[in-house]
Amino acid sequence: MSLEKVLIAPSILSADRMRLGEELDAIKDADLLHYDVMDGHFTPNLSFGTDTLKQIRKATNLPLDVHLMVSNPEEAVPWFLDAGSDIVTFHWEAQTHADRIINLIHSAGAKAGIALNPATPLNTLDYVLDEVDLVLLMSVNPGYGGQKFIPGILQKSRDLARMCREHGVNPILEIDGGINKDNVQEVVASGIRALVAGSAVFKGDRAANVTELRQAGERGLGKSA
Repeated sequence: MSLEKVLIAPSILSADRMRLGEELDAIKDADLLHYDVMDGHFTPNLSFGTDTLKQIRKATNLPLDVHLMVSNPEEAVPWFLDAGSDIVTFHWEAQTHADRIINLIHSAGAKAGIALNPATPLNTLDYVLDEVDLVLLMSVNPGYGGQKFIPGILQKSRDLARMCREHGVNPILEIDGGINKDNVQEVVASGIRALVAGSAVFKGDRAANVTELRQAGERGLGKSA
């Protein structure tokens, strides 16, 4: 996956679960499939487990971008690696031994990501940024789809992009929450390259929405917000 292009990662959380096979076919031109795992403890909601992920793995060739919003990532990571994850992202706020989890993910041949909630400072990444393949900035407080984008995250993403340059690393910078065609240009201009979108993809023409989001995001490439 090139970091010089905009990556669209539809969030299956917003899909019609009664028509999941059709939904996967409709978004086959996306770059990643974002799979939100919520446990009712770290977040006030429940979502998917490993059985659904295993079925999705059989039904799509898209890389599976698994976002663990769980209070026990040390335990949960192996379950989702075994289920077919290509990328596993855990929350800094929930972990005890980040380096150990990153090494576990890498040892399985998957990419490792760390997610930060809106109020979590970037300096928590100082000693792991060189190890991760992806950093996910939450632009809403996790737990529910359809929330409004928090504008202050744009400065946070600019600061993150600068931090990566200072470290001499180039992880995928991803954002999740309130993403739509009206804000993606500015989001990409701030340094983000992977866009998680739920409602903006799964309302209306799914395939057209993926294309329009990518095109809108690409207008932000080479710009500085």
